[in-house]
Amino acid sequence: MIRHLLSGADLDADTAIQILDTAAEMAAVSGREVKKLPALRGRTVVNLFYEDSTRTRISFEAAAKRLSADVINFSAKGSSVAKGESLKDTALTLQAMGADAVVVRHPASGAPHRLADWVDGSVVNAGDGTHEHPTQALLDAYTMRSRMGRLAGLSVAVVGDVLHSRVARSNVLLLSTLGAKVTLVGPPTLIPVDIAAALAPGTAVCYDLDAVLPSTDVVMMLRVQRERMGDSYFPSAREYARRYGLDGARMRRLPEHAIVMHPGPMNRGMEITPEVADSPRSTIVEQVTNGVSVRMAVLYLLLGGNNR
Repeated sequence: MIRHLLSGADLDADTAIQILDTAAEMAAVSGREVKKLPALRGRTVVNLFYEDSTRTRISFEAAAKRLSADVINFSAKGSSVAKGESLKDTALTLQAMGADAVVVRHPASGAPHRLADWVDGSVVNAGDGTHEHPTQALLDAYTMRSRMGRLAGLSVAVVGDVLHSRVARSNVLLLSTLGAKVTLVGPPTLIPVDIAAALAPGTAVCYDLDAVLPSTDVVMMLRVQRERMGDSYFPSAREYARRYGLDGARMRRLPEHAIVMHPGPMNRGMEITPEVADSPRSTIVEQVTNGVSVRMAVLYLLLGGNNR
């Protein structure tokens, strides 16, 4: 097992499958009346979040606590960061306190890689800028495998704001490694030039959502990240929804077995309508549940699984 989880590129097929299989075992534990395991008793996990988060932070906290680890939640707001403390000094402080693992979310792409150079414990990237979010890709892959029974050969369309999406980048890397065929769909202004070739050869790019739907097994809708947009990338929200939003009519063009995913939070009525988000085909709530099991598996294998 790897020492850090910083990128989807860190995972070869065997390691990724090991994490998904371990997550399945953790899911069985989560279904019990007593959901705790003693696997990480005496270990300390620090959640170091420089950006707002609901699902990811709570998911990692729940995962660590279910493995009996001691959890320290750090938020940049109200900390010495507000006084000008650097990431390195914060890292050295955590190191001095004996952190065994640091789960970090940071607005700067590459921050977790720098952190990994400064601490002795394991570092898990919980999202860095517009770069990557590997545990989201793992939970998405786990959800696909649970619903579809396989990953190899699946046709996956990742739709929307690819330019600013760390989820898209990690999913392209991981799903390609596991044998799925990924197509990036969105307006030309929101799909970086040569991104498909740069991430994973064989990844396709299409600017017409309606053209890919009939042959797609999984549609993954991405949130339009307006907070990262300094320019106008499309004429209006209404125009974006008309061209690239997934509504009931478009959902009915999908094969009967196809599923709809979204990493959350959603802009209901923009990239996805309530009818689709709340439909039986939607895995959005299921993804949140699976996120705890997958992150339990990651923490267990990084901190405990290698010591058996």
